[in-house]
Amino acid sequence: MTTPATTGEGRGWPVYYTVILLLFAAVFISYIDRTNISVAAVAMQDELGWSETRKGAVLSSFFVGYILMMAASGALANRYGGRLVLGLAVVWWSAFTILTPVAALMSFPMLIAARIALGLGEAAVFPASINMVGRWVPPHFRSRATAIFASALSFGTLFSLPVTGWLVKTYSWHMPFYLFGAVGLVWAVVWFMKISGGHGPGAMEMPTHEPKQIPWARLLGTPAVWAIVVGHFCVNWQLYLLLAWLPSYFKTTFHVSLSDAGLMSAAPWLVSFVSANVAGMAADRMLRRGISAGFVRKLMMTLALLGGALCFWQLPNAGTPQAAVLLMCCATGAFGCSLAGFAPNGFDIAPKYADVIWGISNTVGTLPGIFGVFITGWLVDRTGTYGAPFLLTAGLSLGGWLFYLVFGSGKKQID
Repeated sequence: MTTPATTGEGRGWPVYYTVILLLFAAVFISYIDRTNISVAAVAMQDELGWSETRKGAVLSSFFVGYILMMAASGALANRYGGRLVLGLAVVWWSAFTILTPVAALMSFPMLIAARIALGLGEAAVFPASINMVGRWVPPHFRSRATAIFASALSFGTLFSLPVTGWLVKTYSWHMPFYLFGAVGLVWAVVWFMKISGGHGPGAMEMPTHEPKQIPWARLLGTPAVWAIVVGHFCVNWQLYLLLAWLPSYFKTTFHVSLSDAGLMSAAPWLVSFVSANVAGMAADRMLRRGISAGFVRKLMMTLALLGGALCFWQLPNAGTPQAAVLLMCCATGAFGCSLAGFAPNGFDIAPKYADVIWGISNTVGTLPGIFGVFITGWLVDRTGTYGAPFLLTAGLSLGGWLFYLVFGSGKKQID
C-alpha cells in the first residue's frame, strides 16, 4: 500500500519535488563534466604538446559515445526504470571524469577512450530523467518539471566555464576533473538513498512482470514523433552553435578581450535558464485551463524556432557588441521556450514511451554537435565572418518550425 509520503499526495513536500531537484542536479553535473575540458584543454595543450587537430579530437570525442548510446539509453530507461539507469550512469561518467587526468598523462588514445566513455554515460541523463518525470510527476506539472531539469544545461554551462578557469589557474588543470567527478559520486549516494523505484500519483504504471515490447516501427512511422525529432535537431543546431562559438564570435567580430567575451557569453545562458522555467509554468497553466496540448506545444516551438530564426537573421547586422548581446539573449530566450515544446511532447503522444522518443530525437539532435559546429567553422574560414552560419541557422530554424506546425500533435498516438 502506498502512502502520501511515497506518492507525493497530501500535505508537505511532495516526493516529486525531490525527484525534480535531483534531476536538475544530475543535468547540471553532466554539463559541468562535459564542458570543463573546453577550458582545461588550453592548459592541457600547453603541457602535453597537442596540436590544434589533437585538441579538436579531444573536444569532439565525447559526442562519439554520446550519440552511440542515446537511443539505447532510452530503451534501457523504459525497461529498467530511470532510477537505476540514471544512478548507474552518473556513477559511470563521474568515474571517467575523475580518471580523465590519469588517462591524459598515460597516452592520447587513453584520453580519447575516457572521453568516449564519458559520452556513453551522459547519454542516459535526459532519457532517464524523462522516464522519472513520467513515473513520478503528475501530468499537470510535467511541462514545468521537464523545463526545470532541462534548463540545468544553461545553468551548468554558466557555472562551469568561469569556475573551471579559476580552478585551473589556482590549482591545476587536473582539479576540475577530480572535484566535479567527486560531486557526481556524492549525488549518486543521495539519489539511491532518497528515491525509490516506484511511481507517483497520476504517473505511468510500469510493468512488474513481463517487460513490454517497445513498438519501434510504430514510433518511427508516426509523423508526430518526427516532428519532435526535427524540432529537437533544429533547436540543438542553435544550442551547439552558441555553446561552441559564442566567445569566439564576440572576440573576433568586436575585438573584445577574452575575459569580456566570456562575460558577454554568460548573459544569454542566464536568459535561457529563466525563459525555460517561465515557459514551463506557462505551458502547464494553459493545459490546466483546457487549452489543447497541440496548441501549447506549437506555440512554444513557434517562439523557439521562429523567434530564434528572426534573431539569427538579424545578427549579421549587429554593429555593436551590446546589440549582439541583446540579440543573443533573445535567441537563447527563444531556445528556452522549446523545453516546454518538443521536450515534454512525448508525454502527449506516447506517454509510456516518452523516454524512448527522447532517445530517438536526441540521437538526431546530437548531429549538430558534430557536424554543425564543424560547418560553422568552415563557413567562417571561407567567408571571414559569422554571417553565413547565422543565416544558415535561421534557415534551418524556419524550416523546422514549419515542419513542426504541420506534423506536430498533442494527441495520444500510441498507447
